Amino acid sequence: MGVWWWFAVVMLVASASEPALSNPQINQLDMGCSTYNVSDVPRFFREINASFADLENQLSTGDDGKRFAITQQPVYTMIQCRNYLSKADCLACFSAAVSLSRMCSIATGARVIFDGCFLRYESNLFYNKITDEGNHPICGKRTGSKQDAFNTTAQLLLNDLVVATPRITSFFAAAKQEVSGGGATVYAVAQCIQTITPSGCQACLELAQSNIQGCLGKSAAARAVDIGCFLRYSDKHFFAINQTTNLAPFLVQGGSSGKKKYIIGGVAGGVGIALVLAAIVLLHQQSKQSKATRRGDILVATQLRGPENYRYKDLKAATKNFSEENKLGEGGFGDVYKGTLKNGDAIAVKKLAMVSSTAKADFDTEVRLITNVHHRNLIRLLGCSAKGEELLLVYEYMANTSLDRYIYGDKQGILNWKQRVDIIFGTARGLAYLHDQFHVCIIHRDIKSSNILLDDAFQPKIADFGLARLLPESKSHLTTKFAGTMGYTAPEYAIHGHLSEKVDIYSFGILILEIISGRRCSDIRVEPVTDEYLLEQAWKLYENEDYLGLVDKNLDPNECNAEEVKRMLEIALVCTQSPPNLRPNMSEVVIMLSTHLPIIQKPTKQVNNDDQ
Repeated sequence: MGVWWWFAVVMLVASASEPALSNPQINQLDMGCSTYNVSDVPRFFREINASFADLENQLSTGDDGKRFAITQQPVYTMIQCRNYLSKADCLACFSAAVSLSRMCSIATGARVIFDGCFLRYESNLFYNKITDEGNHPICGKRTGSKQDAFNTTAQLLLNDLVVATPRITSFFAAAKQEVSGGGATVYAVAQCIQTITPSGCQACLELAQSNIQGCLGKSAAARAVDIGCFLRYSDKHFFAINQTTNLAPFLVQGGSSGKKKYIIGGVAGGVGIALVLAAIVLLHQQSKQSKATRRGDILVATQLRGPENYRYKDLKAATKNFSEENKLGEGGFGDVYKGTLKNGDAIAVKKLAMVSSTAKADFDTEVRLITNVHHRNLIRLLGCSAKGEELLLVYEYMANTSLDRYIYGDKQGILNWKQRVDIIFGTARGLAYLHDQFHVCIIHRDIKSSNILLDDAFQPKIADFGLARLLPESKSHLTTKFAGTMGYTAPEYAIHGHLSEKVDIYSFGILILEIISGRRCSDIRVEPVTDEYLLEQAWKLYENEDYLGLVDKNLDPNECNAEEVKRMLEIALVCTQSPPNLRPNMSEVVIMLSTHLPIIQKPTKQVNNDDQ
């Protein structure tokens, strides 16, 4: 269809009040028209008017819950209302959007985004598109009370919405959460267009969350606008309280089909009395427990309580005195041991090494920061032990250990192509969260296969994030004993010490190449003719269009095709370009991995990396 011209982008957020309930919510957020004009004007108006009439009929005659409608060629049109609007308000919002779209006159396409609905039409199919260069946040002008506590609550609620919404059939969720200490409540919604895939919805919302992040801390209300999704939060309610979504079933690992039925029945007679008495006893026991220090319980490390303080002697016993048989691995930040708590929970305990004196003083603050990082593709830090000479970190335990064992270690060849693609995608989402979606930008600095752990379903979880903040200032982690780190490290960081998020993106590109090829990045391949490191070989194969030449020989050749491998190879090479401003950010990488649209930014090889 061509490039959009944003001749009108209105970024208005009511500073005095939010839109009232039971209205169409036609506060204009965004509008755009195509730069191309139709050739047959009378025919176009007949077709677009017919499409609008079809959309209106679908909304009017559908059931009360219908808030979405599309039409097919010759003009593709879509209307989607927020699910909390009544049918009458949805129709009113649609009518207002149609009226505004008339400003585009004979342009071949238009889109209008209100608080209450989204209208778009094009001459070309757009239903599978999730984002566009026009995506942007709209921050409110008003700050609220207890802004810090409000921000924390809003952040956690938005995190839950981004995870849950793609798993809900309608791709819509509304939720509210009271701010700790009372006095304020966060209201939020997330929605994706219903024509994209769950992974596309996830990617769009993660980008929206990245965009809206800049509003947190200075605005009590904000929106993130895109062509594939919508994200909004406020300290004032803009939907009915009884229209909230129960997110809990969709936050469980593996998601929810959204079709599970819950049977809620009345409890009668003696059974009801027994349950009430049991509840009273349970509450009494919990009250007694809360007065004592709870140790060794993996469940107490929650989002609200922060890190659990473990006793050194309990962790020593859990790991059998940090025995060799319990040792899981070694890393630049310390050795890791498997432990089993008294309640039977398995944990991973890291004995920190090389911690600076300054970091020791700030240890509790840094650990609390890391503990507040919650994402399904990041290892969860449960707590710590800071008493005595040794500093210990306690993590959730991953039975499938680290990715390097499955790429070129003792479990090489077990992962199929789909599993490898899923690992690449999950790792990208975890990094995007660290860079763009957490309230503090965390640069990992050591993205590599041994720092990617795998859960029971072989989903990736990034480990060791945030630990670089504990290193002595006089030492770089590059000088330590990690194997293969130099092969992952961006040239501007290794040579000049220039640190930015683009350092992690470079390492991620190398990681993609390792996952595809089954080769260690630091190994030299002497066949067929010249000595080549993995990145050098990847560039040569890409330039010769021999994409399948990079694929791990342990993979079934029928599992992947040349175009799919080419796409992964292009993303990897774009991520490893120099200078670093040529590399995309991680949210953009997630979008590349989520869609099948052509990679706009083709990789360009730079020769003089040392000069950057």
